[in-house]
Amino acid sequence: MNNEQFDIGIIGGGLAGLALSIQSANAGYKTILFEKETYPYHKVCGEYISLESWNFLERLGLSLHSMQLPIIKTLNVSAPNGKLFETRLLLGGFGISRYTLDYELSKIAKQVGVVVLENTKVNDVIYENEMFNVQSSMFNTKCRAAAGSFGKRSNLDVKWNRNFVQQKPNKLNNYIGVKYHIKTNHPQNVIALHNFENGYCGISQIEDGKYCLCYLTTAENLKASNNSIEQMEQSILYRNPHLKKIFTEAEFLYDAPVTISQISFETKAQVENKVLMLGDAAGMITPLCGNGMSMALHGSKIAFECIDAFLQTKINRAEMEKRYLELWKRNFEHRLRTGRIIQRFFGKSWVTNLFVQSFKLFPFLSAPLIKQTHGEPF
Repeated sequence: MNNEQFDIGIIGGGLAGLALSIQSANAGYKTILFEKETYPYHKVCGEYISLESWNFLERLGLSLHSMQLPIIKTLNVSAPNGKLFETRLLLGGFGISRYTLDYELSKIAKQVGVVVLENTKVNDVIYENEMFNVQSSMFNTKCRAAAGSFGKRSNLDVKWNRNFVQQKPNKLNNYIGVKYHIKTNHPQNVIALHNFENGYCGISQIEDGKYCLCYLTTAENLKASNNSIEQMEQSILYRNPHLKKIFTEAEFLYDAPVTISQISFETKAQVENKVLMLGDAAGMITPLCGNGMSMALHGSKIAFECIDAFLQTKINRAEMEKRYLELWKRNFEHRLRTGRIIQRFFGKSWVTNLFVQSFKLFPFLSAPLIKQTHGEPF
């Protein structure tokens, strides 16, 4: 397969990459996808998907209606002092683990003819003579179009010296993520977001009666806790009584959590070296606003429509890049900007306490804010 030519090459097999590969293969394009891990595997993620994505996933071939997934209609937000605000999610969402979702999509991709290379790391993507040379740990391939769906931070981000990698540590770019799967007593139709000093922790049900417990906090919090996750949880997260109750009473299903570091919410370019960026590689929405998975899926649909027009020679490469950038910004830029603004209200306990108290006093303020961070079915 060395130097074999493909129509579309996709670097990264998360939601956006897998969804794009399925659409591409279904349209008859010769498609290859590179994934550094082996399916199925766990990854740090809140594992809540807005219902705006339901029909799209079903069109990809995923039978969500038969999976008996929890439908989530209510959001609870607690301040570090334990004060709780509850609101209804107008559209709502559903819970499913990335372990299951990515694995099921990878099986669909293989069934429709995508060449899925697992345990394969891409070292570089070089554009020359109207083709991309994808250099991987397995071999090199050539592609007419390329998309990058390699997550929050990868070796390619560093190699290409992308702008967000160059930023000095600040309030938007130096986070760590920690995720557990647990069994606990929590309403299946409620997603809760519990705040603590310089961080927040989400809990919602996924498949098989399990719950995803995932939190984001600053690297400084971990450093101040002697780089011990357990110590940090006990000394910082437990100050929120809701979190203390969850952590001390839940049954933790795995020996250790899944973790990730150097998470950045800085703005990112949607086209790098003529590669279309998808999902978190294009820009990450703060977990306070949810919907990162829906944005990744919707972004794959936009990318496919642009790539399809290019491969059919209806538009040239520059027009494809321009169209993708315009559509991406039209659909997501406002949501990301709103997320960054909200992010700045959460951190210091007194600010978060005041923010949550304001919503308890004026609950009508929550609906327009939630609407600004959610999209429409696509």
